[in-house]
Amino acid sequence: MFPLTPTAIKASFVNASRKVVADITLPKSFDEIDWPAQDFLGWTDPKMKRRAYVVVPVDDGEPVGIVLRQADASPARRAQCSWCRDVKLPNEVVLFSAQRAGSSGRNGNTIATWVCAEFQCSVNVRKLPSMAYIGFDVDAARLERMAMLRTRSAGFVSEVLAAG
Repeated sequence: MFPLTPTAIKASFVNASRKVVADITLPKSFDEIDWPAQDFLGWTDPKMKRRAYVVVPVDDGEPVGIVLRQADASPARRAQCSWCRDVKLPNEVVLFSAQRAGSSGRNGNTIATWVCAEFQCSVNVRKLPSMAYIGFDVDAARLERMAMLRTRSAGFVSEVLAAG
């Protein structure tokens, strides 16, 4: 992911009012982000309970920001992250919903997805997978997992932008 400035991040949000964007609190460790190791930027708001944000590069790397809301209830069973699909998750997965962009969202239409609670997907997909069989290319498998994470997160953004 290309490095982003706070101004670029705030300008990227497509499903939020100007007031919501003005109230966005950037991640605590914003100055320490390892941008090349990120497939997207995601964080929870320390001031607003159950609010989170993701900024996903789409198409030619253009950042698109989405305001998320964490569901009130927890899953009865351990869920799998829809983005990284890591089967050995070291973290919790929660349901996040997003108001659709434009008039559809203003009319109350939302979309939801299961995502790692602290948005650790980029770390999860960079772990070397276990050897599946003799000759299995673990580096190629890791690169494929990284590409699929980018595809799935960008797909979610497309759904938020869709007229629904």
